[in-house]
Formats: sequence, C-alpha cells, structure tokens
Amino acid sequence: MSQELYDLAIIGGGPGGLSAAIYGMRAALKTVLIEKEIPGGQINKSDSVENYPGFENISGSELAMKLAQHARVYGTEEINDEVTAVEPGLDFHIVRTAGGREIQTHAVILAPGGHPRKLSVPGEEDYYGKGVSYCAVCDGFFFRGKNVVVVGGGDTACEEGLYLAKLAAKVYLVHRRDALRASMILQKRVEAECKMEVLWNTVVTEIKANADGVNAVTLQDTQNGDKQDLPIDGVFIFIGFEPNNQLVPAGIRMSPDGFVVTNDQCATNIDGIYVVGDLRDRYARQIVLAAADGCMASLAAAHYVETRKAKMGDLTCVLPE
Repeated sequence: MSQELYDLAIIGGGPGGLSAAIYGMRAALKTVLIEKEIPGGQINKSDSVENYPGFENISGSELAMKLAQHARVYGTEEINDEVTAVEPGLDFHIVRTAGGREIQTHAVILAPGGHPRKLSVPGEEDYYGKGVSYCAVCDGFFFRGKNVVVVGGGDTACEEGLYLAKLAAKVYLVHRRDALRASMILQKRVEAECKMEVLWNTVVTEIKANADGVNAVTLQDTQNGDKQDLPIDGVFIFIGFEPNNQLVPAGIRMSPDGFVVTNDQCATNIDGIYVVGDLRDRYARQIVLAAADGCMASLAAAHYVETRKAKMGDLTCVLPE
C-alpha cells in the first residue's frame, strides 16, 4: 500500500474542488485532487450555463474543461480513483482510496457534490434508462419529436425543459405547487415557449410502460386528489439533489437533511476538515457559490496548515539552486 504526505487533499473535482485546487496551489500547499470520474462533476451534463460570471453562455463541459485547465496550470497533482474513507487523526488525517492509496494530509476539503433526488414512485427504478432520465443533455436526443414530462419547478427543471423543447414535440412541466421556484428570467422563457405546458398543483404518482418503454404517467391533482393518465414517451426528473455524504467522518455536525454544517470559512467542527459545494448546508446551490467555497476553504486550509507546521517546527527555507 502506497503512503504519501500532503498539505491538502481535495476530494471531488467539480467546480468547488477545482477552485480549491487553484487556490491551494497558489498558496504553495502540496495539493492533491482526487476525482473518480472526469473533472467538472455535474456541470458536464449542462447544455448551457448562463449565470457563471464572465461567460454569457457556455456549455457545462467547456466550463468544466476551463476550470480543470486552470488548476493544471499550477501543476495540481490529480489522482483518478475513488475515495473509500476519510479518517480524522490527531497528527494527520488519512484518505483511503479504492486503488490502495493511503494519503496522509494536514487538511482535507470534501467536495463530492450530490446526486439527483428521486421521486420514489412505482416505475421509476424499473424504467430508468427506458424512458426515465435525470439528464436532458444526455438523453434528450432519444426523444426528438416525442412528448415528454419534466418534473420539478426550480432552475434546473426549467433549464432542462427548455432544452428538451428544442427536440421534443411537447414538454409538460409538472409542478406540485401553483408557482415555480425558478428565477424570473427562466419563468418568462418557459411561459414564452409554445411547446411547453405547465401542469400546476400536480404530482406524478406512477410511471407506466409497455414493451417499448415508458408510455404514460399517472398524475394526481394536489388540491382535489383526482388522478389521470397522461400518454407520454419519457420522464425527466429534476427535483433537486441529495448530498453525497457517505465520506463524511463520524462526529462532523450535519443538518437533518444530511448536509454538513460549516462556518463561513467552510470549516467543519473537526480541525483541518472543510466542506464545499453541494454537500455544505447553505441557502443556495450554484456553480459560482461552489467555486467561491473552494476559494474560501483553501485560503482557510492554508492558514491552518501554516499555523500547524509552525507549531510542529516544520517550516523550512529552501534556497533555489
């Protein structure tokens, strides 16, 4: 088993993790970024990003590439592996990976993101990949000229619904309330899109299928309880994300919903462990906020590491050759 010592280990290569890597390297910390998939995380699945400062419109994959390239400019070490455990320690924290690495580190930044929240209705699991999807960019092509349902009322649901409207014949936006939660600009775009229809005060209670895949959803009126089947070809679900909190060490404070509670420096109640992005308990979840978290956490980690090394007598001056 290989064992290495770092100043900072970042778990997760989304916007928060990549931003943390940039600032960690700029702070002269020996930094390693561990990501089991491709850099960028969930933003790779976004067709269009319009709210990241400096880019009026950029694809999620391109933004992810730019963030990764920026981190690599500073020589960030990257490990393509899955983290299996984070073990807090008095001397060092330990990060273990599926590939057998044991990484000792002064500080850890957890940036694992989240995963799509599910409806948990009959048919959802059975027909995943057969008409049920959580990614319009990934699967929208298969529904060209067909009728689809989008479930949700926030920014993501509206953005993905508008994307699907470019491909599908009809897009039904199913929302359980009588008003959308999305930003006003997106609400106006949905209202102006002739191929989209909002079904207010409505929930999906079942997803049905035949031999060819999904062919209908059962809808229920939240006000009178009436049910009806709506013939459609696909269901796209965008009702939020669950935090990927499996790696959160025991003893770290968490909210009832499973998000980690931090201070304004993204620090947890265990010294040297920080949390950024979708795992952090916060008011809003946006790419720019995840990136800001990464910056703040690395700045705080740098101060923590420097203070810790000073106490350990580990500060040395290395002259250039």
